[in-house]
Amino acid sequence: ADTGGAINGFGSAGQSLPLRLMAARRALRQEIGTSRPDVISSHFALYTFPGLDVTRGIPQVSHFQGPWADESHVEGADSLGQRAKRYLEQSVYARSSRLIVLSEAFGKILTSRYRISPERVRVVPGCVDVEQFNLPVTPAEARLKLQLPQDRPIVLAVRRLVRRMGLEDLIDAVKLLKPSHPDVLLLIAGKGRLADELQSRIDEAGLQDNVKLLGFVPDQHLAALYRAANISVVPTVALEGFGLITVESLASGTPVLVTPVGGLPEAVAGLSPDLVLP
Repeated sequence: ADTGGAINGFGSAGQSLPLRLMAARRALRQEIGTSRPDVISSHFALYTFPGLDVTRGIPQVSHFQGPWADESHVEGADSLGQRAKRYLEQSVYARSSRLIVLSEAFGKILTSRYRISPERVRVVPGCVDVEQFNLPVTPAEARLKLQLPQDRPIVLAVRRLVRRMGLEDLIDAVKLLKPSHPDVLLLIAGKGRLADELQSRIDEAGLQDNVKLLGFVPDQHLAALYRAANISVVPTVALEGFGLITVESLASGTPVLVTPVGGLPEAVAGLSPDLVLP
């Protein structure tokens, strides 16, 4: 409704996967039948694959957000499901005239894991609307707005609560830090299936006063949360294409520490090597 019909949905998330795939194919066939496009832009191999025969002969650009099959493996998916996902991805990427990635690191995944020619890969880094995060408030004012303590060092992590994000390591790091900095406060913003497990980890380590799971934080409060923090940390352990939160944090004036994983070092390149953790 917001786009006046420019964007059309093809199926609800509540539908079974086979029904969604068939709906994607029907919608694609109908769209091509009414207005044959000059190029197909694909953002997810799963919904592009069913219509590969429908779009034959039309140039295709794929936006490679990450190795779907490998991400599933990191999250504990079975090998059969992983092989199926890899087949879908390979079929879609092999068809693509160009592939767009967020970082050189993910470009190398395409060329090594998916055997895509480097000539077909283009790097378009992520970016943010700087003004959205450059709030006209001080860190103290941001803390007051969010009802956060004024006198404690605050570390922020904005992440989905899934395995490859490294949040377990970050919580363990707070346990190591607490004896020398007993007032440290780690805020983890995000939702995901590891919420209960992470909370148990916090409780077992006796860090209830030092680590808080905030759940999902709406965009209108995110900029203030960055501004309120002393530093933010991106502790990813696997498969990070770019890490848009690095740029969001920097746009908010808050230093960000990252792990040497995927495109994260590229996101802070040119600032200081000390921002990349060992």
